Amino acid sequence: MEQKNLVKILKEGGVAVLPTDTLYGFCASAFSKDAVEKIYTLKKRDPRKALIVLISCLDDLKSFGIELEKYEAKLKEIWPGRVSVVLPCDKEELSYLHRGGKSIAFRIPDKKDLLELLERTGPLVAPSANPEGREPAKNIEEAKKYFADEVELYVDGGELFGDPSTLVSFDDKKNFIIERKGAVKL
Repeated sequence: MEQKNLVKILKEGGVAVLPTDTLYGFCASAFSKDAVEKIYTLKKRDPRKALIVLISCLDDLKSFGIELEKYEAKLKEIWPGRVSVVLPCDKEELSYLHRGGKSIAFRIPDKKDLLELLERTGPLVAPSANPEGREPAKNIEEAKKYFADEVELYVDGGELFGDPSTLVSFDDKKNFIIERKGAVKL
């Protein structure tokens, strides 16, 4: 499958399973409420839990109402990389993303082809490709067993073994607080 078709599917509100910088993920436009809701349904995910959003650059945060100046220096220390950072986002029109929690976790991946995709599609939600509570798919065959033809596209990246991203937030002094241990030790 050409990247051009993948970009078209994602821009038109479709859902794809593809290799991210950590695991296979469900990917869809962060700005397509319908696609985001489809992922919640497919994963049988707790509707109160927000999804991680992959971005291509720090400037993408402005689309979510994030005051970049407050966090830029610290984010540059860890990005690109396998660390997702919870940042405040209280835009009501994005409540389908922050799920009422008024924050969203973001990550700039350190993977060239994924960054190129994000530059073409814009920000993508990217939770792991598995029903909630089950093991993440390590390959496309496992993902297809979970979701069959309920996804518009599967992109095969071979076997993927790894940990999910490390999840951090900030304290009031802009120091990192580890929320979930993962791929990167801080």
